[in-house]
Amino acid sequence: MIKGFHHAAVSTADLDRCVAFYTEVLGCEVAWTFSWPTGSGAADAITGLRDSSARAAMLKLGPSFIEVFEFTTPIPRTVHGDRPACDHGISHICIEVQDIQREYARLLAAGMRFHCPPQSQDTGWVTYGRDCDGNIIELLEFTGT
Repeated sequence: MIKGFHHAAVSTADLDRCVAFYTEVLGCEVAWTFSWPTGSGAADAITGLRDSSARAAMLKLGPSFIEVFEFTTPIPRTVHGDRPACDHGISHICIEVQDIQREYARLLAAGMRFHCPPQSQDTGWVTYGRDCDGNIIELLEFTGT
């Protein structure tokens, strides 16, 4: 029986920088860290990679998790610039907030880039910003109106 979603995951070129962004800017906690060396048969089987090696961190925010990987091998392809939201694959990660205007101002002051200020929608407020690697982070506030 499927119980529900547990986490999403992103790959980064710099695990320490990415963990710092998610913990210091967004308020995540490091739940646990792990790594595996090149030649780990189980890791290669799970990831579908050959001769993989990586460091990773599972980060917790409220009841949700995001997993961050830094692969050493095989060498990841470099992403150039911000990936458009319309491209296939995971489009964005959404964080529900209270007082979106205050969170937007706080995150903007911390250096987070946003596409626009929060916009009013039928059920509340929403905006898209970018994490330290250019992944889209949605801020969402339900107002019940």
